[in-house]
Amino acid sequence: MEQIKRGLRLFAEFFKIGCFTFGGGWAIVAQMEQEYVNKQKLITKDELLEMVAVGRSAPGIMITNISLLFGYHVAGPFGGICTVLGISCPAMIILSIVAVFYNQLKDNYWFAAVLRGIRCAVVPIIATACLSLGKQALQTRFAIGVFAVAVMLALFTGISNIMLVLTGVAAALVYHFSRRKTQEET
Repeated sequence: MEQIKRGLRLFAEFFKIGCFTFGGGWAIVAQMEQEYVNKQKLITKDELLEMVAVGRSAPGIMITNISLLFGYHVAGPFGGICTVLGISCPAMIILSIVAVFYNQLKDNYWFAAVLRGIRCAVVPIIATACLSLGKQALQTRFAIGVFAVAVMLALFTGISNIMLVLTGVAAALVYHFSRRKTQEET
């Protein structure tokens, strides 16, 4: 019964986050960090970072993947379902309304101005999340090196995100395998 109550509470919280967080997955991650790491202390920054890594790597929409992992971690399978529904329902409702009125809105000056304002306000939210989680992820020279190589590959090549992630995974496995082997030899 407690997990059901916790799941329904998570549904309501994620519904609210879904209604008032513009800017996509990273803006929502910033809200999750603020609420569940800093305020409620349900998870640590490391746990959120791991959820983000898995959520970004798995097929599907990043924030629904992260929401599912978080909800499952906090309230089991029902919690995972509740967080996914909570984060998804506002977008479905709002986009359904926009779709009905799309032809009237697409050329509306005021609607376009609102969207430009939202885009400008979202950049610092996303940057804050990236900086906060980046500090947590980039604590070793190896991590900083992988980060630097990944940024260069992303900026200057046509490498896909999937290949970028797989390259990072391969580099980490080789690094940790060689470190472990070196430690065993000494």
